[in-house]
Amino acid sequence: MSGGFALFIIGWIVIMITLMAIGGFFMFRKFLKRMPKEDGRSAIDWEEYYIEKTLHMWKPEQKELLEELVSPVPELFRDVAKQKIAGRIGQVALEQKSSKITEEIIIEGYILATPKRDHKFLIKKLEEKQIDITPYQPLFDR
Repeated sequence: MSGGFALFIIGWIVIMITLMAIGGFFMFRKFLKRMPKEDGRSAIDWEEYYIEKTLHMWKPEQKELLEELVSPVPELFRDVAKQKIAGRIGQVALEQKSSKITEEIIIEGYILATPKRDHKFLIKKLEEKQIDITPYQPLFDR
């Protein structure tokens, strides 16, 4: 076996192990989210519950706004992010006993559902849409 071929095989093995480790990491995270908590439901079960309970409250304009706000998320993760954010928006709407999903509820739910590092994308998107962020400043500072 030549030295070049041996290096190719070793490189290929390293690449495969790396890709398997990355895939395993994301599968393990999904597994942990599916694990039931003290109340018997998992995080994903709660997301689905809130989405199901508030599905009738969503109007096409609100769905379009959510779609715009989620657009900076890479396409590969967009569906998962959208489900998580929509679940949190539904939770906020039910906690406020709202009869419909409003722009304010969408923005509040988005802020609560996303990590702090992603807020700069939301702020940029809201500024593009000329939406005032001052009412939401306490949520950003949490």
